[in-house]
Amino acid sequence: MQCTFSAIVEDHAGPKWQGLFKHHWSGYRSWFLRSAVTERPSYLACRRAVAQHMPEWLPVWEALSELAGGGDIEARFLSMWSPPAYIAGCTQTIWARNGVSSLVRNYDYPPSLLEGAWLATRWTGQRVVALSDCLCGVLDGMNESGLAVSLSFGGRQNTGPGFGIPVVLRYILEVCRTTKEAAAVLARVPIHMTYSVTLLDRQGGSVMVFVAPDREAEILPARPVANHQHSIEWPEHAKATRSQERERQLCKVMSEAKSMEDLLQSMLRPPLYQTAYQRGFGTLYTAVYTPMEDAVQLIWPSYRWRQTIDDFQEGSHTVSFAARPPEAGVRRAVVPK
Repeated sequence: MQCTFSAIVEDHAGPKWQGLFKHHWSGYRSWFLRSAVTERPSYLACRRAVAQHMPEWLPVWEALSELAGGGDIEARFLSMWSPPAYIAGCTQTIWARNGVSSLVRNYDYPPSLLEGAWLATRWTGQRVVALSDCLCGVLDGMNESGLAVSLSFGGRQNTGPGFGIPVVLRYILEVCRTTKEAAAVLARVPIHMTYSVTLLDRQGGSVMVFVAPDREAEILPARPVANHQHSIEWPEHAKATRSQERERQLCKVMSEAKSMEDLLQSMLRPPLYQTAYQRGFGTLYTAVYTPMEDAVQLIWPSYRWRQTIDDFQEGSHTVSFAARPPEAGVRRAVVPK
């Protein structure tokens, strides 16, 4: 199994974003319509939701919808208002030593469903560098103000009226500058499933926010987290993803690691690094966001790709995934040309 990660620079959505849309739309359309289209919110309901909860995002959503062809289904999908349910793995933490803090996360998901687009944009003015999801959303990323964000599934099957979390993270990176501002967004914007969101800003402020469709958002001190929140609420999912084992291991590593390199090497080994790709719970990349250095990295067991917000270069890297533990050691690499 292989995935190609592509670094793409396009300040305002245009031909490059259209290319991504055309490439992925067939798969996303099938997913969006897997239940009857009449069960999805109408265009007017989607527009009202965006205008009410994320008004600054409304003109971007309208522009993306036009680039996607201006169709009803495309616009409703890109709003991400009450989409079908989807579930991922993921492990995340904040590393803070010697006055420098980094957000570090593993993203676990089926390789065949990853977009692999590492986008540098200025859709609302701020430079945002992020891993794309659902073509308009974000799995993790950082903006030029030094605000970094990542998500992990929270381990509950409950759904409700709300936005898919990727578009909310995109909105945060577009309009927020600090952890405090971002946490306030997560506290007020309805989200359709349960997630744990880690936030870090350039001043070193960090929090963990637990969001759910049927509970008030909880803003907590940042800590290592996998795919459950206060307790296990979906035992089958927790067992399949080894959520408790990963969280315990990450807590242990955080208490024992002498350096960031110690942490990264642990993130690239089981149990934190997962290889259950056939079951959809394999680690696809490790991301590191260091706001004080303006630095963003994607890391694999044999490759590191480092960029900065103000000097983000286009390139690509293809990764092969195998259902076995990765080889030890990581080589550093320059940006691919």
